[in-house]
Parts: sequence; structure tokens; C-alpha cells
Amino acid sequence: MILVTGGAGFIGANFVLDWLKGSDEPVLNLDALTYAGNLENLASLQNDPRHVFVHGDICDRTLLDRLFAEHAPRAIVHFAAESHVDRSIHGPGAFVRTNVEGTFTLLEAARAYWSGLPANAREGFRFLHVSTDEVYGSLGPYDPAFTETKTYEPNSPYSASKAASDHLVRAWHHTYGLPVLTTNCSNNYGPCQFPEKLIPLMIVNALTGKPLPVYGDGLNVRDWLYVGDHCSAIREVLARGRSGETYNIGGWNEMANIEIVRTVCGLLDALRPDPAGSRERLITHVTDRPGHDRRYAIDARKIERELGWRPAETFASGIRKTVEWYLDNPAWLANVQSGAYRDWVSRNYAAREAER
Repeated sequence: MILVTGGAGFIGANFVLDWLKGSDEPVLNLDALTYAGNLENLASLQNDPRHVFVHGDICDRTLLDRLFAEHAPRAIVHFAAESHVDRSIHGPGAFVRTNVEGTFTLLEAARAYWSGLPANAREGFRFLHVSTDEVYGSLGPYDPAFTETKTYEPNSPYSASKAASDHLVRAWHHTYGLPVLTTNCSNNYGPCQFPEKLIPLMIVNALTGKPLPVYGDGLNVRDWLYVGDHCSAIREVLARGRSGETYNIGGWNEMANIEIVRTVCGLLDALRPDPAGSRERLITHVTDRPGHDRRYAIDARKIERELGWRPAETFASGIRKTVEWYLDNPAWLANVQSGAYRDWVSRNYAAREAER
């Protein structure tokens, strides 16, 4: 059995579904079910005995000790995190608690469990920590892409909290010998992503004729990775990655935010035309967020060289699959857009000064 933390969230749920599609090894899924955790993401596993769901917090050491004792996982895949930059600006405390204190608590529980294993099980155990390219800071337009040895320069409360968790994972390996792996991935997109993030937010707003808020000039650049490719990369790192190593995971798809928005508009116009005309008419440039990093780019040659992994999806194929999924799942979309979600969107975007 493997233990997955945050397995009801966007990337975690996709990983659990992907894992059980290709393996009979059970998954112990621990998730606190905060606003972005959604058991609907895992509805297809409702009666599957290979999926054991536990509603709980990674900061709860007593619970973690009990789960390790009862289920004896051979590996941990640690997705659980607060992950939205805008939310971290409004409320950084939750990010420090989950991303820093939570990772520390999980590391300590894992270390206690791992230390008591027989030698062969101890040798095979892995703690895979899923992180982000945002820990590396911002790039200029002609700077080389992030490699695994790039200096950490986080610029938001979110990225700072993830950088801290990365450092803890590294320290627990070098100080205590805990066999860890760290992955730093670029921006993910795909099915089941909570509509606070750029792509699902644009889909949601475009379908209802609402403004499509684009920060600043829209020329902030990100590397975009389809979530299914991220899942396959994590499987490879867990299976064959070298203990103590970091692997960057990217999609080789650098695009400006405004290009992403226009692409989503074009797909929606083709798949579900709006009688009022092209949805690009809804694009609204709003005041930029504080400390908005200009460019991220991942150099993913190490994982290709050592593990033979490359993304299977182009951006064109992945974004079409994504838009089609949201069009095909209106009930899921309606259910996640609760009053709390609407309040958040209003608080974050409505007060921003338009820059038309």
C-alpha cells in the first residue's frame, strides 16, 4: 500500500485515479477536505476496496502514527498543500500551517515509522514530496530555464512556504537518512481543477458571460503541464528515482497568460458557440497582484535523461481534453461553485481596478 496525502484535491485525485487504473496496489488516501478537496473527484472509487479514504489533517501526529501502524505503507506521496498564490496573499497563516508545519509533522511521523521497519523494508521505503517551480523565483525573458540546482528565491507566501517544506525534506534526508524524493513541477491543468486557478476560472466565467480577469498586461509566462503527464512522471520518480534527489517536471510549453485565455476562448467558441459572439470580448485586464513573478520555465532534461520520462500531451491536445471535460461535467462544476467560492472570487477580483 502507498499513502497519498491530499488525494482528494486536483493533482492528488488525478494521481489516485491514475494509480489504480494501472495497479492493484491499494491507496490510503488522507485528505482534510478543505475547500479544494472534493470527494466527487473520486466518485468512481466509491466501492473500490483498493481505495481507503481517511478524512484527516497532516498536522495530526496521533492520527498519522495510527495510520502508519495500521496500514504499513511502503511509500508516501505527499500532495497535501495550500497552493493558491492569491489566497496566500490574503491569508498566509494557513499556508505556513499546512505546508510547513504539516510537512514537518508528516516527516517526523514517517521517520518514526521508517526507523522501526526491518532492514529490507527500510531500504525500499520512499517519501516523495511534490513541490512547485515557484520556489525558484522569477525569470527574465531570456534567462535559462530552472534546473534542479537553481537557487531558491520564492516571492510569495505560497512559494516561501513550499520552499520551506522542500528544505525540511532535504534536511530529513541528510540528517536522519530518510529516503526522500522531491519533484518540482510547472503549472498543472486538466480535469477536476478547482476554478480559482487560471484555466478553469476562464472556462467558468466564459460559459456564463462573465468578465475574464487577466492580471496586468497578461504577458506573465508559465510552463504548462497536463495533470496526467504529471501523474506519470511521479510514478516514474517513485519507482526509479534516486533517494535524496530532486527532479523537475515540466511540459515544455511556455505560454503567456493572455495566450492561454485566448486559446480557451477559441475552444469554447468552437465547441459551444455563444450567440453574443467570440468570448474574447470578455477579456478584462485588471490590476496585477502583488509580487507577480514574470516568468517560470522548467528544464526537465534530468528526469528525461535518468528516467526516460517526457510529457505525452502537447498543450493543444491537453487543453482540448481539459475544456471538453468541463463541458461534459456541469454537475461537478456547479457543486464546487458554492457560496464560499463566489465570495472568494468577489473578494479577490471585484475590487481590482480595471485597466482597459
